[in-house]
Amino acid sequence: MTKPKQGRGTRKARKTTMADYAMSFERLGQWISKRARSPTLRHPRATSLSMLDGAVAAVVAGPVSMASEEWVCPLLGVDPDAFNHDTEEFSAIAATLMRHNAISETLSTRPESFEPLFVRSPDGEVDPQPWCMGFYAVMKLRLLVWSRLLPPNETEHLMLRPILVHCIDDAGRPLLPPARRTLGTQPIIQNAWRNIPATVEALRQFWMPIRFKRGA
Repeated sequence: MTKPKQGRGTRKARKTTMADYAMSFERLGQWISKRARSPTLRHPRATSLSMLDGAVAAVVAGPVSMASEEWVCPLLGVDPDAFNHDTEEFSAIAATLMRHNAISETLSTRPESFEPLFVRSPDGEVDPQPWCMGFYAVMKLRLLVWSRLLPPNETEHLMLRPILVHCIDDAGRPLLPPARRTLGTQPIIQNAWRNIPATVEALRQFWMPIRFKRGA
C-alpha cells in the first residue's frame, strides 16, 4: 500500500507508520455507526466494531490472502481511492488495518489469548451474532474457496458451526436449518459462542497449508 497524499489542511507533523494515521478503535466504532446512518454516503457492511472484528478475524484465519482494498472497502463503505489520501476515511482504514495486524499477531504468537469482540449487555450477557455476521460477510467475498467447509455432511463443516449457527441470510432466516442447529437433542446455539475463539484458531491452522501453498 502506498503512502497516502496529505491534503492542504492536514498537519505538518510527519507520519511514518500506520499508527500515525489511525484513529482510535473507539472512534472507529463511532465513525462506522455514523456512516451507517448517513443518507448520502455509501454504507459500510460492518455496522459495529463487533461486526468489524469478526470480519477481520475471517480475513486473518481464512483460506486465502486478500488484498486490503478487497475487504476493507466493502466493510467500511469506502472507495479504493481512499487508500491514497490522508483523510478521515484513511484514518478509519488505518485503524482497521491495525486491528488486522493485532489479531494476526495474537493468533500467531499466543492464540490461547484471542478474544473476539462480542457485544455484551450491561448485565454481561453475550450477543455473538454481530461478530459472526461480520465473519460471514468476509466468507461471502470468497465463498467459493470457503466452500470446502460448507457441505453439512463433511467433517470439516463442524469447525464452522459455532459461527454459522449465529448467522442469518439476507431474508433474515437462520443460515443453518433447524436440524443442523442441534446436536442430538441439545441445541448447539446455547453455548456455541464459547467455542468461537478455538474455532478461529482451528480454521487458521486448517487453511494455513493451503494458504501458503498458493503463495499467499
